[in-house]
Amino acid sequence: MHATHEVFNQALPRSGNNLFDDNTALRDALRFNAPGLDTAELRQLGATLAEPGMQTHARLANVHTPELHTFDRFGRREDRVEFHPSYHALMGLAAQSRLHGTPWAGAANDHVRRAAAFMLFTELEPSVLCPISMTYAVTPALRANPALAAQWGPLLTSRRYDARFIDGLRKTGVTMGMGMTEKQGGSDVRANTSQAAPDGADEWGRRFSITGHKWFLSAPMSDAFLVLANSPGGLSCFFMPRLLPGGSVNAIRIQRLKDKLGNKANASSEVEFDGATAWLVGDEGRGVPQILEMGSMTRLDCALGTSGLMRQALTLALAHTAQRAAFGKKLVEQPLMKNVLVDLALESEAATALALRLARTLDHPHDAHEGLMRRVLTPVAKFWICKRGSHFGQEAMECLGGNGYVEEGGEGVMARIYREMPVNSIWEGAGNIMGLDLLRALRKGGSEGSVAEALDAELGAARGAHPALDRARDALLARVDAATAEADARRLAQDVALAVQGALLAQHAPGFVLDAFCASRLGGDWGQTFGTLAAASADFDAINARALPQSEGN
Repeated sequence: MHATHEVFNQALPRSGNNLFDDNTALRDALRFNAPGLDTAELRQLGATLAEPGMQTHARLANVHTPELHTFDRFGRREDRVEFHPSYHALMGLAAQSRLHGTPWAGAANDHVRRAAAFMLFTELEPSVLCPISMTYAVTPALRANPALAAQWGPLLTSRRYDARFIDGLRKTGVTMGMGMTEKQGGSDVRANTSQAAPDGADEWGRRFSITGHKWFLSAPMSDAFLVLANSPGGLSCFFMPRLLPGGSVNAIRIQRLKDKLGNKANASSEVEFDGATAWLVGDEGRGVPQILEMGSMTRLDCALGTSGLMRQALTLALAHTAQRAAFGKKLVEQPLMKNVLVDLALESEAATALALRLARTLDHPHDAHEGLMRRVLTPVAKFWICKRGSHFGQEAMECLGGNGYVEEGGEGVMARIYREMPVNSIWEGAGNIMGLDLLRALRKGGSEGSVAEALDAELGAARGAHPALDRARDALLARVDAATAEADARRLAQDVALAVQGALLAQHAPGFVLDAFCASRLGGDWGQTFGTLAAASADFDAINARALPQSEGN
């Protein structure tokens, strides 16, 4: 056989780099939000995530997707989902890295630490983090049932991952999920029809028998779920274990696994409850406020996850363009390509800044200002960062051309990122829900003050940093004080996000980043797509050098 050509001018895959050391924007945001945080654990995680073996686990977990086994070979109903061993390896690393329930133990800055680790892990593989995120969200909710919290709490914070299909109380560590959405209601959980009938009481409190369904139940092999159902006292929250005490399988019938666009390593399912046993968590009839509280945690993770995906997509684009040549130059040296990369770098750094700022609010639960900022920034960050994600992923993919579009047995990481982006925008409430939540936050007063006052204080820390930021702040506060029409809620969420991102960059990013961000996002010196920065208002080389991973020359 004759060789017809020599392969050259192809970018080599990246390996062996440290994701934490490579991410200057993340490290600067951490110093601002948690100045006393010891980052040694994050640095070790950054190295582990970049190991070739872990990259292989990420690929295999997405190629060999979960399989549903409804019955065993003897005809007995088992409703079991089988995962590839690489999935379990990734779950083990996530639990060991304290991405689930551990921040609720109350260690200083632990929510910010966990947020940074969550973003780093997302660069490796995001879909296995679904059960991890839900475990994080439900851990504090169990406090409403002290008996359950006493027995299950230590297992939810355990750094050991236990994949065995046995009674949760016999395991060394557990994960939990949430079951809220039904066919007819979607985000409108008040339309749920699942019924919970009283079934006595025991050491875990009031017991119920639940009959109904859930249209989306992600991670159905979790050890337990918090679910919504209608009890005699109204829509209530219930703890439903996968296996009952003693080891018998609860009546949770998995109908099928969802065939999704992305999020392939994670199993999402449709289930029927055929008299499934569950225990009341909190007061009867208070299910909606409880699910909203849990939803605020998972919405944080949507913003964190998209920020991590942005960083990974940017890194892949930078690595490719630094190696690939066209028209006599490296792609990264071409003026138009440099404009695109710089614009992506600005978006990535701003997303990181906003997501970590939101995480910081959880580290200060008794601070009135932080409570108000959490109320407003949760829908804002979830809306804006996740909306930008899909556009970001498409533009980063274009930097790689056809190579970015190819899956190639899971080797095409950019394609995997692009397919993953929409889930964070849809999950836990799509854009309209976030806009409505923002309006509710603005209209809800309290003894701690108003959201408008909190925003004024938050943005005031950057007063005078840039004229465009000052103008945006003044205009925004006037709009927040006025009654905002529901149809304008998305635009308001966008403008709050951009103003807060600008204020944060003013406090922990170099001046050349702030200037380019404000000139484009706030000053009108920007087009409708990435790569339309005005060359006169952005230091392309400085911004590119800041975003470029150390191993690529930073």
